[in-house]
Amino acid sequence: MDYKISGYKPAQLFHFFEEISAIPRGSGNEMQISNYLVSFAKERNLWFHQDSSYNVIIKKEGSKNAESLPSVMLQGHIDMVCEKHKSIDHDFTQDGLELFIRDGVLFANGTTLGADNGVAVALMLMVLDDKDIVHPPLECVFTTAEEVGLLGAKALDKSLLTARTMINLDSEEEGIATVSCAGGVRIELTKEVKRQSVSGKLLHISIKGLLGGHSGSDIHKERHNANLLMARMCCRLMEETNGQLVSFIGGNKDNAIPRECEAALVYTNADEAHKAEETARQLICQFQEEILSEEPDFSCTLTAEKNCLVSALDKKDSRSFLLAMYLAPNGVQKRNLKMNGFVVASSNLGVVKTQDDKLTIVFSPRSSVPSLLEELKAHFGILAETFGFNTEFIGEYPGWNYNENSAVRKVFQESYKELFKKPLKIEAIHAGLECGLFCDAIPDLDAIAVGPTILDCHTPQEHIPLDSFERFYQFLKDVLRRLAVESHSPN
Repeated sequence: MDYKISGYKPAQLFHFFEEISAIPRGSGNEMQISNYLVSFAKERNLWFHQDSSYNVIIKKEGSKNAESLPSVMLQGHIDMVCEKHKSIDHDFTQDGLELFIRDGVLFANGTTLGADNGVAVALMLMVLDDKDIVHPPLECVFTTAEEVGLLGAKALDKSLLTARTMINLDSEEEGIATVSCAGGVRIELTKEVKRQSVSGKLLHISIKGLLGGHSGSDIHKERHNANLLMARMCCRLMEETNGQLVSFIGGNKDNAIPRECEAALVYTNADEAHKAEETARQLICQFQEEILSEEPDFSCTLTAEKNCLVSALDKKDSRSFLLAMYLAPNGVQKRNLKMNGFVVASSNLGVVKTQDDKLTIVFSPRSSVPSLLEELKAHFGILAETFGFNTEFIGEYPGWNYNENSAVRKVFQESYKELFKKPLKIEAIHAGLECGLFCDAIPDLDAIAVGPTILDCHTPQEHIPLDSFERFYQFLKDVLRRLAVESHSPN
């Protein structure tokens, strides 16, 4: 293989990253990368296990004088988010990534880089391959389908693991360690409907240009939700004018704050249509006053078509649909004032769509406190019952509570301070991590999440400073050395 990365040590670490980058590994397409890991283990006579979900566990004995110490788990996921620029001809199911370096920073040409979580894969392969590194017994866990619901981690048989110390390698900022995360669930509200043929003036409303963001990591920024704004607009129109809802489509993913939304209403009466247009324009002005100072690219536009024949919802279904959104919990629900206002519970109105015979509303509630997540689920259940929707709870995953007496955190802090002469920053996040599933399944598991700096994840601009990757490996190697000393090893 013609390796592009040079000048960074150890060279093999970067070679491993290039090798896995040549293998298609989008979520749901992990068989090839999984088999690569199995071949890697076989070539080195390492114990391995591959399951039907293509998760892989590889174990390595401890280095000299550390063979009898407790095992340590290293963990990361092998799937990546597959996004590209429209102009790029790239098939993620068959093509490897085209890597290039600019000013010491690694990119992929017009596509996601897969550093989330390819760095974890490369790091674990390096640790497993390095014969000179000092370390306790290792259990390297490579999971699948993390990006689409932590599915691999859920399916993994955790009874195969003996480690009670876990180092997750899926953090994205050098110098920061994550020690807690939220649990969550996808909630789908659906309702079967019948439409009626209506002729009249059609009003189209479009919201665009909001900042959006991740419903976990960005929810504290209080960004505007396009779906909620549109529900507010349409509720007002339905309240003050005699119209019927034709369509309402907004958001792409339950865990993303919606940036755009489009809706259409039909009016059989010309005066009512005129009144609706005036009301909508007034609301657009109000939205602009509220939003533009915070999100300057926001726009809301109104267009009208005369003499349209459309299939519309009846007024009862229109009202129920809009009110269910308008009254639903959205955004930050509870903060911990003792932790600088850290978000404890939130909800995101992620996806809304009207189909010919069905209405769908999808929410992503999160909480680091299980009882608060249950409270949110109960809230949505009542909301659904009130407005005649069916409720489905999908892919629930547990949170990861902060461990005040974490031994592995102490080791990381000591190592970072000594190596880099500054303290390691400790943080909790409101997003979900695989750590929650492992901590839920393994009693007394002491976990931490760390990693090198990765920027613009999940976008075609994703990149990683190679010097950060290099430094992080030295950091990880030093931590493993410290854990190979029995006095520092967590029980």
